[in-house]
Amino acid sequence: MFDVLKALPADPILNLVVECKADDNPNKVDLGAGVYKDESGNTPIMAAVQAAQTQLQQEETTKTYVSPAGLVGFNQGMINLLLGDSHPAIKDQRVMGVQAPGGCGALNIAGHLIKRCNQDKQVPATVWISTPTWANHIPLLSSCGLQLGEYPYYDGETHGINFDAMMEGLQEIKAGDVVLLHGCCHNPSGADLTQEQWRTVAALLNEKGAMPFVDVAYQGLGDGLEQDAWGMRYLAEHCPEMIIASSCSKNFGLYRERVGEVVVIAKNTTAANISHGQLLSIARGIYSMPPNHGAAVVDIILHNPALTQQWHTELTTMRERIASLRVSLVSQLQAAGAGSRFDYIQHEKGMFSFLGINPEQVLALKQQHSIYMVNSSRISVAGLSDRNMGYVVESLMKVV
Repeated sequence: MFDVLKALPADPILNLVVECKADDNPNKVDLGAGVYKDESGNTPIMAAVQAAQTQLQQEETTKTYVSPAGLVGFNQGMINLLLGDSHPAIKDQRVMGVQAPGGCGALNIAGHLIKRCNQDKQVPATVWISTPTWANHIPLLSSCGLQLGEYPYYDGETHGINFDAMMEGLQEIKAGDVVLLHGCCHNPSGADLTQEQWRTVAALLNEKGAMPFVDVAYQGLGDGLEQDAWGMRYLAEHCPEMIIASSCSKNFGLYRERVGEVVVIAKNTTAANISHGQLLSIARGIYSMPPNHGAAVVDIILHNPALTQQWHTELTTMRERIASLRVSLVSQLQAAGAGSRFDYIQHEKGMFSFLGINPEQVLALKQQHSIYMVNSSRISVAGLSDRNMGYVVESLMKVV
């Protein structure tokens, strides 16, 4: 049977991690992996998470299954975190959420829900995705059998959003289509919409009769938990329907625990309840029950005021560190003779930015200096540190 299968190329990002680990250069730098790192290069367990795990271990009395919906406290806590406790959609009882195995699981469940909504339509919906976007968006959603389209977003020449081109591209959307938007800290560009641009996008979606689908994996790592949710909350208030896929990997540091949430905002309570039932059916057919540990940790943190405050403090430290690394990188590149070429990096948000160098230069950095990044020149800013910054700057200047 297996003789008919063809070998597939290695995942370009995951393969970088393998290559970097095998590299024996003591000066090697991994700027490819999308994980937060501290000054020593470790991805630490947050103190709030440690405390919640201790509490969970003391209080947990069973390892039996949770329901397909996941933990009730986690689901409600995540909805409040994403939308705010007093959001009109919550008050109107139009919001339902389901725990998912990571942000990837949330995206996949949402994709299957969109597919079910279109199974009887002669012209199925197109899901529109930004160019560029996170590498796994297209595989995750296409595996659900969805028709995908692309709209312009980032301009590599100006190192920012080409909003005019974005809006022109979105003129192609039709009623019933779905537009995937990054809630904050756009991956891979780090270039985020302004509040005025969010308003313009919402107006266009309503005019076209299309639905927003927001992927938010970095809430709290851009400008703050509340600020990073502004666009998503505006859409939820002004668009009749919406889907949100959320991850706890980055802002809680729960990468390996696979903790995510998919949220549906419907036109009314009846439609929300029906959608919830469909989400449970989809989850049951894919993995049956979600994992418990990570979601239980988040549940404890979000419902314990002291741990919530501790988490906020730690998240602020992470966010401010990433922002300071951006400023330091630009400052040292300017001092090394780069002029204003890389100044845009200090104004972007979250963990990622493009360096704007070509694949040959990316390869030279890897082969000659053991500095690893994807071919698009996207770097994870969190992979930088005071310890390796000078080496990265010196190496980058040599290849450019």
